[in-house]
Parts: sequence; C-alpha cells; structure tokens
Amino acid sequence: MRHRPAYDATITAFDYAAPVDQLLLQLKFGARLALAPLFAQLLHAAIEQQSRWDAPQLLCPVPLGPARLAQRGYNQALEIARPLARLLDVHLQPRLALRVRETRAQSSVTPQERQANLAHAFAIAPQHVALLQGCHVGIVDDVMSSGHTVNALAAACKRAGAAKVSILVVARTPPRQR
Repeated sequence: MRHRPAYDATITAFDYAAPVDQLLLQLKFGARLALAPLFAQLLHAAIEQQSRWDAPQLLCPVPLGPARLAQRGYNQALEIARPLARLLDVHLQPRLALRVRETRAQSSVTPQERQANLAHAFAIAPQHVALLQGCHVGIVDDVMSSGHTVNALAAACKRAGAAKVSILVVARTPPRQR
C-alpha cells in the first residue's frame, strides 16, 4: 500500500477461504441469517485473543445502498454487528453511516476500479456527527478483500471527527489473493 489507510486497526476471525467463504456467501446471498450470531461469536473470540485490544465506543455496520438493501432484504453486516455489540457490551449505531451513492458490488469491478467505485459513497448521518467527536468507532463487515469499502467508510468517520477507527471483519482475503 502506498498510502496509509484511514483506519487504525483490523481484526479478523478468518482468511476468506473454504469453508468460511461458502458460509459467508450463504449469509450474504442465501438469507441464512442464523449464521450471523455464529460469525459474531467467532469474531468476538478473535477479538478476545488480542493482547492489546482497545474496545471501540460504538459499532457501525457497513451500510448497504437503498437498492441493494431492498433487493436483499437485510444487511449482513448489521446482522453480524447486532450480536457482536452485545458480546462486546458496545453501543450499536446501525444508522450512523449512510451509503449516499449506489455503487456496484466490489466483487464485480476490477481491483483497479475499486477505489473509484467507492469515492464519496459514504456519509455520516447529520444527526449522529456529534457522537463521533473524539470517538473510537468499530466498523463491522462480513468480508474485507481490497479494503477499499472499509477504508472509504473509515475516512468518512474520521472526517466527521472520529479519533480512531477499528475494522472488525469475519473474514479477510489473504494478501496473496488481493
């Protein structure tokens, strides 16, 4: 990476590889919502293994755009964030961030197009900006591949006044595959 990311830390439970990848796809596209609490528990276990874990003050799931949310019927990041917030005893802010521009699925664009695809895609809801002043935010998502999605959301949080942003994802694409 040539540029430092907007986020300060990343914790992941798994590499995005079999069999976890197939289970995440079932959650994301197969409406297997019962998998979300399991993923939250596994991510919580990974967090607890961190010796220098600094708990965020609030959790923010990566928001879907209105069209994708209507099509899917749920946000898999929010479904993971709900039980994770309870396990961490951290406040969940499901409407903190907004996807203000519909984007193509990151999996459908080339690695070179991913950053541009997410440019200006996220904003912090005006009524929640005060919450972020000097705050440590935990962004929750199911999968992190190139990191452009979480980086764009972390940058929006920092512009709104967040002091620190940690990324909490169930699975991350191994470096050799990014």
